Amino acid sequence: MSKKIQSALISVYYKDGLEPIIEALKEQGVTIYSTGGTQSFIENLGGTVVPVEDITGFPSILDGRVKTLHPGVFGGILARREEDHLSQLKQYNLPEIDLVIVDLYPFEETLASTTDESTIIEKIDIGGISLIRAAAKNFNDVAVVASRNDYEFFLNIIKEKEGATDKSDRKTLARKAFNVSSHYDTAIFNYFADGVEDDAKFKQSIETSEVLRYGENPHQSARFYGNLDEMFDKLCGKALSYNNLVDIDAAVSIMNEFKNDAPTFAILKHTNACGVATRPTVLEAWNDALAGDPVSAFGGILICNTEIDAATATEVHKLFFEVIIAPSFTTEAYAILTNKRKKRVLMTIKNWTIQPKTFKTLLNGVIEQDADATMEGEANFTVSTEKAPTVQEIKDLEFANKCCKHLKSNTIVLAKNGQLLSMGCGQTSRVDALRQAIEKAKAFGFDLNGAAMASDAFFPFDDCVTIAGEAGIVTVVQPGGSIKDADSIAACNKLGMSMVMTGVRHFKH
Repeated sequence: MSKKIQSALISVYYKDGLEPIIEALKEQGVTIYSTGGTQSFIENLGGTVVPVEDITGFPSILDGRVKTLHPGVFGGILARREEDHLSQLKQYNLPEIDLVIVDLYPFEETLASTTDESTIIEKIDIGGISLIRAAAKNFNDVAVVASRNDYEFFLNIIKEKEGATDKSDRKTLARKAFNVSSHYDTAIFNYFADGVEDDAKFKQSIETSEVLRYGENPHQSARFYGNLDEMFDKLCGKALSYNNLVDIDAAVSIMNEFKNDAPTFAILKHTNACGVATRPTVLEAWNDALAGDPVSAFGGILICNTEIDAATATEVHKLFFEVIIAPSFTTEAYAILTNKRKKRVLMTIKNWTIQPKTFKTLLNGVIEQDADATMEGEANFTVSTEKAPTVQEIKDLEFANKCCKHLKSNTIVLAKNGQLLSMGCGQTSRVDALRQAIEKAKAFGFDLNGAAMASDAFFPFDDCVTIAGEAGIVTVVQPGGSIKDADSIAACNKLGMSMVMTGVRHFKH
């Protein structure tokens, strides 16, 4: 049913974008009720305002904590436009309120800018959220606008319908309003629940989303919840798919380990790095990353920790790939890589944000964990063998360990001189992972003599160390913690290998 808006309560924190609505309401002769800063704003636009305190009989009190919390306001919002309710409004001389435009104090913005508890608490809105819920509940008779993001949507409605709304409009606005209130309450709850294990509840709210072409496979629908524009500038290319996003997440995670290192390139396929290299120049890094597995690189995701120049772009251009990510591209590099036929996606990364928590659905619920934000280096290595690794071997162990952390378990990484020679990952046996890695390295012509090996978990037997030593590998990094660590240590000593333990496992399922 169409309803003409005859009265409106307007009280907002953010005034930007409100002016066109005020002008439209003025043209329709709508009675406007307001408070404080919003009242002054409307009056400065030439609008006539009835102060809310004229309805309530009370001024704003308690430093503004109480302004609209009164039956005089909520009665006019919650009253059904039926004889019984309308007679009660008349009995108590309360006005009907047909429209509520209210937003909320910036709780999340405040949380991001300060740790001061009193400042944060004062940004928990009470009156605003109560008004929003009341108006949304009574959508049969009342329209509600709960966010400046919906100003344009609402303005189009009242311009099109000459100051009226119909039930479908009001129900849509109510849905938007409850989205605002539920998101707001989730943010507040998570602030209070942070670190409180005895009140653990899974509550997440992300306001922005986009429909993806499809999921992992064409028969699956998919949607991304989040705002990629906060992390990336997408320069060109087709819309990102579900699989693209999963791979991009893996690419950012591994390159986050190398973000402050010399030029480093990584090539990923199905979330696993098949090529990684750190070199003095970005072109050298690309060439040696590709050499790690030029077959798997086809159709992969590429990522670099430094600007892509023309010389590198010329070589990269020879490969078919889906996405390339870097902090920046030179003008010449951009021109080379934006080949219209190949429809590649070029993205510049603004920040290396890693979420502090990870979660996924399974069975009839959700599992959540802290993100694996630990990365061990030389300071965390405990030498467990008679022979200690050399300076260069320490560098290789650190490099291999960074790569190993981001590969699917069980995994083994073989590396030398800042280059991923090969890896075996996703295997049910660590021996199988090692054999896969050795075979791949040999297939692509790498000499394993002097190489380093990293394992994501401990060696339950001495077989991996023995196989590695026989292949020419000279140094090993692993978490340790097996009841048979001594067997692997003894095997290393017998073969003249060095081994360090980190005490940290990096399973990735």
